Amino acid sequence: MHIGINSKKFDITSEIKTKEISEKLTHYLKKGDVVFLYGEVGTGKTTFVKHFINCLQKKRNEIVDEIPSPTFNILNEYEIKDLKILHYDLYRVKDHNELMNLGQIINHNDALTFIEWPDLVKNSISEFLSLNFFFEDDLQKRSLTISTNNFKNINEI
Repeated sequence: MHIGINSKKFDITSEIKTKEISEKLTHYLKKGDVVFLYGEVGTGKTTFVKHFINCLQKKRNEIVDEIPSPTFNILNEYEIKDLKILHYDLYRVKDHNELMNLGQIINHNDALTFIEWPDLVKNSISEFLSLNFFFEDDLQKRSLTISTNNFKNINEI
């Protein structure tokens, strides 16, 4: 992975802000990168991925697709020109054996991979970007922190 942020916090109460941040990250994320998405249901994880994918589709003159949550499928896969994007949602998976039984082996080397609820696989992936979505105290506001390990700071975001 070629980017890194020690830790940075954003107000994403407005979906427009979520979209702006996801669009900025399209300039940095590439094949082989892994993004962990943490947060309660409804905090914006899938919305973030939707805006990210749609932005790439627009940039590459492709049809903008509906990007549904992979909660029931566990994996949604997208091809945007020469980039494969894997979007996992491990919310319903109980343990690593169940993940293997479902045939969901997370091979992130040949794709850009987003993983919602990554606790089952986080110890097997050494380089990653963490997006932590959360509600503020009043539940009317949402925030996003971005953090990672072993990389240079990016001040453009």
